[in-house]
Amino acid sequence: MIEKLLPASVVARETFEDSPLSVMYPEEREVVARAVPHRQREFATVRACARAALSALGAAPAPILPGPGRAPRWPAGVVGAMTHCQGYRAAAVAHRTDVVTIGLDAEPNEPVNDPGVLDLIALPEERAQFPALAALRPEVAWDRLLFSAKESVYKAWYPLTGRWLDFQEAHLTFDPAHATFTARLLVPGPVVAGTELTEFNGRWTAGSGLVVTAVVVQA
Repeated sequence: MIEKLLPASVVARETFEDSPLSVMYPEEREVVARAVPHRQREFATVRACARAALSALGAAPAPILPGPGRAPRWPAGVVGAMTHCQGYRAAAVAHRTDVVTIGLDAEPNEPVNDPGVLDLIALPEERAQFPALAALRPEVAWDRLLFSAKESVYKAWYPLTGRWLDFQEAHLTFDPAHATFTARLLVPGPVVAGTELTEFNGRWTAGSGLVVTAVVVQA
């Protein structure tokens, strides 16, 4: 699913089945030693995806440990992102000379049933889009897709800033015909190559019971 969302400069790997815990390095096992078995399996599997992608990129295998903000620490010269949800794990990586940052997220294609959660996720202007979007693509849980897209935006934002980005600090619009989205930042954006980023652009897909989103800022 994920490769259709990414440019050729990005290498991705995904799986719908978990890997054995033995794929983890000792340092990785220490991170999740006290976690429940489900958390250990998803932690191990998404790192197996990441190492497979890194191998295809030409990087040597190594532990992938959480860094500041729990973001993964990638090898020197590499940018990337990982995601996992029930029944799905994926990772995407690229050379820093080709790509500035990557955001990636997958979620079940199911509505956000808690109004309180939706209030935290969505701006009023974003919620106003839902009826028209649902009329065009009724098979997509648009509120969940909004959440996923904002997660991808955050994962692309954080490595560039080292700062939190609240759900309410980016305004997203969707193009259902082209399966793309634009996130207009409502706070000052990161400076890349001397230019402030004021928005992130991404792509999305829905299928196999999932919605998957990706943001790639190319060098």
